[in-house]
Amino acid sequence: MKSTLPIFAIFAATSVFAQQVDSTNAAGFANSSGLARSFITNQNQNQNQNQNQNQNQNNNGVDGANGMAFGNKNYVSPKPETSEFQSFIQYATGKKLTRFGSDFFSNTPSSFAPLQNTPLPSDYVLGAGDEVLIRAWGSVDIDYKATVDRNGIINIPTIGTVTLAGVKAGEADAVIKSSIGKLYRDVAVSVTFGRLRAITVYVVGQAQKPGSYTVSGFSTLVTALLASGGPNTVGSMRNVQVKRDGKVVGSLDMYAFIAKGDKSHDVKLLDGDTIYIPPANAHIALVGKVNTPAIYELKSPNESLGSILDIAGGLPVVADPRRAFLERIDSSKSQPRSVEEFVLNKAGLNKTLKDGDMLTVSSITPDFSNAVTLRGNVSQQLRVPFTAGMHVRDLIPNRAMLVTRSSIARKNLEGVDSTDAEQSKNQNATSIAAKIGNSADEVNWEYAAIERINRETQVVSLVAFNLGKAMDDENSPENIALHPGDTVTIFSQGDIQVPLAKRKVFVRVEGEVNVPGVYQMSPGETLSSLIAKAGGTTSNAYLFGTEFYREQVRKEQQANLEKAIRRIESQMRTENTKVAVNDTAVDGQAVMAKLKATQDASAQAIAKMHELKATGRISFGLGANDESFDKLPPLKLENGDQLVIPSRPDFVHVFGAVNQESSMIWRRGGTVEKYLEDAGPTAEADMDNIFVLRANGTVLSSTGRGWFSSVKSSDLMPGDSIVVPERLNKESAYKTFTNGLKDWAQILSGFGISAAAIKSLRQ
Repeated sequence: MKSTLPIFAIFAATSVFAQQVDSTNAAGFANSSGLARSFITNQNQNQNQNQNQNQNQNNNGVDGANGMAFGNKNYVSPKPETSEFQSFIQYATGKKLTRFGSDFFSNTPSSFAPLQNTPLPSDYVLGAGDEVLIRAWGSVDIDYKATVDRNGIINIPTIGTVTLAGVKAGEADAVIKSSIGKLYRDVAVSVTFGRLRAITVYVVGQAQKPGSYTVSGFSTLVTALLASGGPNTVGSMRNVQVKRDGKVVGSLDMYAFIAKGDKSHDVKLLDGDTIYIPPANAHIALVGKVNTPAIYELKSPNESLGSILDIAGGLPVVADPRRAFLERIDSSKSQPRSVEEFVLNKAGLNKTLKDGDMLTVSSITPDFSNAVTLRGNVSQQLRVPFTAGMHVRDLIPNRAMLVTRSSIARKNLEGVDSTDAEQSKNQNATSIAAKIGNSADEVNWEYAAIERINRETQVVSLVAFNLGKAMDDENSPENIALHPGDTVTIFSQGDIQVPLAKRKVFVRVEGEVNVPGVYQMSPGETLSSLIAKAGGTTSNAYLFGTEFYREQVRKEQQANLEKAIRRIESQMRTENTKVAVNDTAVDGQAVMAKLKATQDASAQAIAKMHELKATGRISFGLGANDESFDKLPPLKLENGDQLVIPSRPDFVHVFGAVNQESSMIWRRGGTVEKYLEDAGPTAEADMDNIFVLRANGTVLSSTGRGWFSSVKSSDLMPGDSIVVPERLNKESAYKTFTNGLKDWAQILSGFGISAAAIKSLRQ
């Protein structure tokens, strides 16, 4: 039989409790007796009450959002102070160690997460001040919010009183449903919780912020410690106590919680509880190779080293357990500090620690006990395990292991097109002919070395062997037996220069030979042999203009050229400074403008000289009447040499202080003077310092010639260049300096600088 709503209950709902009965709902819903179904709610009425309650709590210094009391909501935990023991460790080791666990409190946020959004534990015991949200549907609709009063009960209109004090949160649904079920059947009930009661606890002793704290009703010792900032520099983390009614009801070792997450001894707080932080018993320091170097508190006077290392996370793999050093303080002695060394074995880990101890764990020596290393001119640097009876051939089983990665990279790049910008950087270096014979790093087969260290005496010895013989015959005595720790080094011919007779020689010949190309020469062969291999010279070959280039010479010329330019630059600055000192005393602005122009001209000249590059040309000094290539010097060829035999040109070049810089047809017997007559020197031409850049790489000038000898009467050869310098202005610092370098062109030509490059200095 379905129940009906009594008349007195309806009257009570409208008059005594001032609740709302929704007439719309009454019209739309009916029970089995035909009466309108009740709708019980107080949400609109409670909304204003909650706002006033939150305002009052906030005004009293209680954070209504999170249930925590703070004197200042923007409070930020101060930086932890340094204890005397921390200062001592820093003085002794130079390292500032933190107290283990202090970071847990220093990183605490200034406010806690709102508790109304936090799931309530099912074992939470309800009490006065807890807010309960009741929703029910079925034969009655309920949306009601109630607060447990000081008597531990709540009142639900039409239902009556329900006792909730002492009821666990997980059992509240059943208790309230049972009370509703006395009047209504077929009702589903859902109970949730709003704002929970606040309790006051006290934090005393060696705390960072001792005082009273208002916390939520289901707060524990850990959450209260977080609010108080934890222990201070002398406070204990190993024995935090909760006192209730004058008795210790629980204690917590924060190390167990921080290091291992053990929260089993955490205590649920009640209103009026006191949290007492006693002074720490003792402190020790862990330094060196430990996972967590820090200052640690001893829980008891007989705590072992192993238990502290367990809290610290143990030792890293790079720690050396064979060497640990324990420094101890004994204030009763005249020299209170002492140190002992021991092994971190079972006995060492059981060693009892004392207040003030400092344990230092050493690092392992990163040395291999059973490794053999291969390095140098090899495809890959190797470190392999040593095996008994191991020899060089076991480490290098084949010659393919001696092909370097750079050689492979050069091989891979062969046939790959370069960009135009790369080709313009150095045409000779990037040409196909220059790459022939240089793609692989040549191994020094005559010499390799084993570096060996005697572990007992620490004496280093070097064992040399013939790599080629070792690779050819594994039974050769050169296939040396290896020892653990050996380092085998393979050299290239570039690492240690080998004799000329053992070097590879690839030489390029170009121009007027019958078969130009790159030829592999035997060590000691000369230019004549090269020309013979190239099929001899053609009928157009011009012996006087033969050019020969060598890379090593180019490097030396470039280094000397840079030194000469730096010297010239220094002299220019000196001359400009002298002129500035002398002229500025006479006139002001006009002289400064002239000096500025002179300095700019000097800078431009130096900039052009820096662009010059040595070519590596070697001048043979051939005579104009030499016509047979047998006159070439018996120069032994080296790898990378280049021989260029040009055809005879038809012109002589004239540039400098002439009316028309031009190339004139060469005439047999034509002298410098005759060509100058055709070119027409200008009025500024310095006819006393004319010089000729010869096609054979030499310079012909008036310097060092006899009294009656003049360069003007010299016969010219095809390809020669006449340079006519300008007469110098003595008032110019730059030209005054240049006047002291009448042979500057001859100096530059000594670096293999061509006539075209020297001509560019004037432009």
